[in-house]
Amino acid sequence: MNTTNAPTARRSFLAGAAATLAAVPFSGLLSSAAQAAEPARSNGQSRFQTLRQIDAGDLNVGYAEAGPADGAPVILLHGWPYDIHTYVDVAPILAAAGHRVIVPYLRGYGSTRFLAASTPRNGQQAAVAQDIIALMDALKIQRATIAGCDWGARTACILAALWPERFDALVSVSGYLIGNPKVNAMPQSPVAEFAWWYQSYFATDRGREGYEKDRAAFARFIWRQASPQWQFDDATFARSAAAFDNPDHVAVVIHNYRWRIGLVQGEARFDALEARLAEAPRIALPTITLEGDANGAPHPDPSVYAAKFAGPYQHRALRGGIGHNLPQEAPADFARAVLDAVRL
Repeated sequence: MNTTNAPTARRSFLAGAAATLAAVPFSGLLSSAAQAAEPARSNGQSRFQTLRQIDAGDLNVGYAEAGPADGAPVILLHGWPYDIHTYVDVAPILAAAGHRVIVPYLRGYGSTRFLAASTPRNGQQAAVAQDIIALMDALKIQRATIAGCDWGARTACILAALWPERFDALVSVSGYLIGNPKVNAMPQSPVAEFAWWYQSYFATDRGREGYEKDRAAFARFIWRQASPQWQFDDATFARSAAAFDNPDHVAVVIHNYRWRIGLVQGEARFDALEARLAEAPRIALPTITLEGDANGAPHPDPSVYAAKFAGPYQHRALRGGIGHNLPQEAPADFARAVLDAVRL
């Protein structure tokens, strides 16, 4: 195991805000939305103070860690075009409640790197999910609660469906997101096609070149489209945009969106997993799904996916202009869902 040790690894990852959050009693963390005070959202100056690296499967994974080393593990997964700072205000809440919190950069983001130049820069859903199993094995985590948003929510759903013995509970923003390229390749309504405009753009060489040329400007536009009422500042965006400078970022993103609609192939080693996912397996883990009232990104209605969750299940609709990047826009609500999910 190739980890980076640091004396501050067990300390809070947030400057200033962490001390306040750590003082919140455990009972307060589980209180109702009406009783629990929303913590002040961090600005772009707050960061995960210590990052670690570990070899896991195809990757050397960069990740943040918070909370006690012997705490019940929680793994938080980000999406596109976001990064680990989606959870910069969630992690200290969960750490204060006694959890060991792991927040990895996905393949193609931040300090995560492929170990071999010959490994395909593959963004298909099974590959990303397998990365997390490899990370858990490298960290010697047998079981964890899994939670995610965007790509991270899809990955969390896949992990819960295919490896239920490794997970205690699931939290997923926008519900059940497991994909099927054959289904996705079918034309949709004009309204739906318009909502997925960037997927069509990425299907072209022009789109790849455009994203490569100015990925930060592209990401900022997506942030505003997906979360039209989120008033993030320049520093908050710049903090996450640095993760897109990864040398494999564009290749992984483009492959992901092309693979989703059947324009490119995945790797044969993932065919068996994809065959299982194509059957849209139900998820038996205790699950809480979340949706904001101002999500400007394509997302299914909760009524469409409720039946996919066969175990204890709740859906929570958040009000107040909450958009697509829900954990960063409503960190207390997201953290509360994680704490509650394990007790469903």
